[in-house]
Amino acid sequence: MLEECGLPYAVYPVDIGRGDQFEPEFLDISPNNKIPAIVDPDGPDGEPIALFESGAILVYLAGKTGRLLPASVRERYQVLQWLMFQMGHIGPMLGQAHHFRLYAPEKIDYAIQRYTNEAMRLYGVLDRQLADTEYIAGDEYTIADVAIWPWTRTPHRQGVEREQFPNFCRWFDRIDARPAVQRGVAVLADRRRALQDDKSREVLFGATQYQRAQPKAR
Repeated sequence: MLEECGLPYAVYPVDIGRGDQFEPEFLDISPNNKIPAIVDPDGPDGEPIALFESGAILVYLAGKTGRLLPASVRERYQVLQWLMFQMGHIGPMLGQAHHFRLYAPEKIDYAIQRYTNEAMRLYGVLDRQLADTEYIAGDEYTIADVAIWPWTRTPHRQGVEREQFPNFCRWFDRIDARPAVQRGVAVLADRRRALQDDKSREVLFGATQYQRAQPKAR
């Protein structure tokens, strides 16, 4: 989104396998200890603002720049409903598919089947929508596409064969070719690593995840 809007930004890597997300400085920005999060030093009324949750960040950046969110009330809510679809379904359900298929220390057949089936259903929802529109919420590229697309980069990891969904494939490949998307994907790509060692598993899914972390005093 930052690349699409042409906003200058600085990137601060958060190593979630090491536990950077529990540092007090980060919790002040993202109290749910999740990425992404942003700080805009030039926020509303010229005062800094910190935001977490990707949906909120996208709506904020769209409002700040006038990009990728229609001005028409009808069209705006068409976009927002698909953004909520990502937040309520695509992210949580595909995340669970990833977890039980790849990260869970024991293979639980029921969970794998449950979330793989749900992943297939959600790709079907996207494919049917894209039979009638160029992009998720209509014929214009919007923050709904920005939100959903990254979750669909590795369908095989979710137990999905993308070729079963031709309209999805057309949409995905069209977005994949956007220069701003390619620049965004490249951000910190050299820092990414598999999070399947015992220490990372404990930090992400073990007791560390549920410890009460206190933000620093303001």
